[in-house]
Amino acid sequence: MHPRRSPALLVAALAALLLSFLVTPPAQALACGTANAALNRPATASSTENAGTPASAAVDGNAGTRWSSAFSDPQWLQVDLGTSQEICQVVLQWETAYATAFRVQVSGNASTWTDLYSTTTGTGGTQTLAVAGTGRYLRVHGTARATGWGYSLWELAVRTTTTTPPGGGDLGPNVHVFDPSMSSASIQSTLNSVFTQMESNQFGTQRHALLFKPGSYNVTADIGFYTSIMGLGRNPDDVTINGQVRVDAGWFGGNATQNFWRSAENLSITPTGGTNQWAVSQAAPFRRMHVRGNLNLAPSGYGWASGGYIADSRIDGTAQPYSQQQWFTRDSSIGGWLNGVWNMVFSGVEGAPAQSFPEPPYTTLANSPVTREKPYLYVDSAGAYQVFVPSLRQNTRGASWPGSGTSIPLTQFYVAKPSDTAATINAALASGLNLLFTPGIYHVGQTINVTRANTVVLGLGYATIIPDNGVVPMKVADVDGVRVAGLLFDAGSVNSPILMEVGPPGSSASHAANPISIQDVFFRIGGAHAGKATTSLVVNSDHTLIDHIWAWRGDHGAGIGWTVNTADTGLIVNGDDVTAYGLFVEHYQKYQVIWNGQRGRTIFFQNEMPYDPPNQAAWMNGSTRGYAAYKVADSVTSHEAWGLGAYCYFNVDPSIVAERGFETPVNPNVRFHSLLTVSLGGNGTINHVVNNTGAPAQGTATVPVKIVNFP
Repeated sequence: MHPRRSPALLVAALAALLLSFLVTPPAQALACGTANAALNRPATASSTENAGTPASAAVDGNAGTRWSSAFSDPQWLQVDLGTSQEICQVVLQWETAYATAFRVQVSGNASTWTDLYSTTTGTGGTQTLAVAGTGRYLRVHGTARATGWGYSLWELAVRTTTTTPPGGGDLGPNVHVFDPSMSSASIQSTLNSVFTQMESNQFGTQRHALLFKPGSYNVTADIGFYTSIMGLGRNPDDVTINGQVRVDAGWFGGNATQNFWRSAENLSITPTGGTNQWAVSQAAPFRRMHVRGNLNLAPSGYGWASGGYIADSRIDGTAQPYSQQQWFTRDSSIGGWLNGVWNMVFSGVEGAPAQSFPEPPYTTLANSPVTREKPYLYVDSAGAYQVFVPSLRQNTRGASWPGSGTSIPLTQFYVAKPSDTAATINAALASGLNLLFTPGIYHVGQTINVTRANTVVLGLGYATIIPDNGVVPMKVADVDGVRVAGLLFDAGSVNSPILMEVGPPGSSASHAANPISIQDVFFRIGGAHAGKATTSLVVNSDHTLIDHIWAWRGDHGAGIGWTVNTADTGLIVNGDDVTAYGLFVEHYQKYQVIWNGQRGRTIFFQNEMPYDPPNQAAWMNGSTRGYAAYKVADSVTSHEAWGLGAYCYFNVDPSIVAERGFETPVNPNVRFHSLLTVSLGGNGTINHVVNNTGAPAQGTATVPVKIVNFP
């Protein structure tokens, strides 16, 4: 006999059973993925027609390049997928020289092969083949040709069976969420604990995001390395910090030139004493902030500081740069601006000082030509996480908020954790999800491919992506409206040709109405470890918006040296109509920036040439001494740039000369405004500012050489 249960117990049991169904995570469904598992994987072939048709051309994602074989039978093309995978589809894009008879085969060891598909009536063109099999290696084996030529494939795509990851989820242990119901003491304790860990942790692996739900807080948040503080309101004034959101430089003896990699976003500050302190240098954005008082940009004691970035913010009082050598402010309002040292640039800033370069060194544009603010996380009235994606704007001035845009629920994002592989991330992207990187270090053994229009890729707390085995860690397709923001790419020990590629080579689609945007995306070669990458960022897509990057070949830390952390160029722009705001590019070994696209625009550029050429002979551009910091290609007929500075500090060999800071074709439609060069402490010389114009920057007095307009 069973004991009788009371109705109350039965109700409770049924409720518990129902709850168990409600909280069970959604099952991951099996599906044939859309990502190309063969893309940029190692490929080999039985033969090639010539050096211009290698096996790799069939898996490079470029339908304008091809593999072709010798004119004989049989021939094969083979790709190594890296790991054993469950293959569900193969797409063959044949050139005119196609196979009438061929087999598609798989193998686990590249020696014993199993047929997945076989035909003697091949049709050429694009063939999409449904297959089923498992293997690491896939081979297309042709036995009869349709023409007298060899076999030729524009592209080979391999789709694999994937699990469709669920969207949403928790934000992980490195995201600290506060709400007004918590005591000020408990919040302050967490803030202090994070800062103690991160104050001097310049090259550590810890990452943190401090998130404040709407409300008012009586705390002081000192912000150290790899720490982001963010409000979770729809607008900055939804969260108020009564105290400070503060960066000082006590850890480095009052010198703020290494206060990198930290951020403040989307909240308001009512500062203790009337002035908030934010003494930073590179990769430390101050975005979508409201300071109800003054903003001091210098460390205590007014020690050195080396540049920063403000956007979409309101400062009711005066911004006080003091010792800041250079600064860029975009689409904000300020109550006043105190002074300028070398290079202060304003674009679309209400209250900015008037154009007066060279003295005072203010470069002021009334409006920003085209902008779209960075996506950000917030909580809605029901307490659910959303990501707000602001709209594109033209000829902007002042802060955007409250502004128009679209809210995307977090359930439409794959919430990535540092343990995730690139394959998992690609499966999530291929399933139609956006991507949110939680704070941490992500090692990727294959390229993260962002292929869907309007995908949002957003990092929290300086989420850091490290490529393994020399892969390109991220590629964005030539599609509309992709937004990539809040990431740090850290080069791995094996050289990567590129750290981030926007659009494949030859991209030509117009994105004028809905551009790709890159915001608060940073690149590092060396410092945390010995890294190598030939080029940090390559932009091939037209109309791309670059809004605040720091591309840095390390000059201190671990893995530093002329032949150790090797890197040629920070940024190459091949796309047309690309607009860049806030380019910080430093210490690369050849040109820092190469601009090949037409009608490009740059508003603010900060550069230091490499410190460490061992001698002049090691740093020659053919017969020219050194490389310019900013190179506009000779083929360019239209380009414009405002507020650019290039500095040298050749401390290994101070006799080294850079022939020029800027290099450009002489054309009335290629225009530069407010340029300067500086020799820091007389360590080296920049012989001319632009082309052969401008006096040498040299001497221990560290006095800039300035040119108002060129030509």
